[in-house]
Amino acid sequence: MHLAIIMDGNGRWAKKRGLKRIEGHKKGAEVVKEITTYCADNPDIEILTLYAFSTENWKRPKMEVEFLMKLLDNWLKKELDTYIKNDVKFETIGDISKFSDKLKKRISHTKEVTKNNKKLTQILALNYGARDEITRAVKKLIETKEEITEENIQKNLDISRDVDLLIRTSGEIRLSNFLLWQIAYAEMFFTKSFWPDFTSKELEAIINDFKKRERRFGGI
Repeated sequence: MHLAIIMDGNGRWAKKRGLKRIEGHKKGAEVVKEITTYCADNPDIEILTLYAFSTENWKRPKMEVEFLMKLLDNWLKKELDTYIKNDVKFETIGDISKFSDKLKKRISHTKEVTKNNKKLTQILALNYGARDEITRAVKKLIETKEEITEENIQKNLDISRDVDLLIRTSGEIRLSNFLLWQIAYAEMFFTKSFWPDFTSKELEAIINDFKKRERRFGGI
């Protein structure tokens, strides 16, 4: 199974408690660890893709963006042992060229150290937008003079594997430019829980519900 999650609601979680938005992001990072560990122990889940930073998130206040970049760097450094211990391979999708050299090196190092891990592939969508991804894929085909077909576009996306289950937290019911191609036939769940309140127990309940759904992929 390819599980994709739009991790939404960190800021509102913090505001509700009279805290600064960055406290919501800190708590959200802890939830990433819990959910990733749960998924690594679930044999049904092969890929976990998390929407961490979108192409539109650059519009946020500069201080918040800088904090998120630092949080990611610290997270990858701190949790490297967790990736190794849980046999999790780390990957990214999106255009990370805008990131600092230090952060790019951290990302590259984490990928290299975990590249042979097999229980789960965790993918962070960083500076990611589905429209940008599809545009880049089509440009590649034009540059290489390949025929523009569905199959060739899919092969040139940041991730070609279709999503089976998409979850969005926080109560919002929209896709926010996330994996638009890959979710063509995904099952979708929208939970009112803010991301910092999301738990592996709630995820397990959603997965159990997902297993009961009949997926027809356009057929009868």
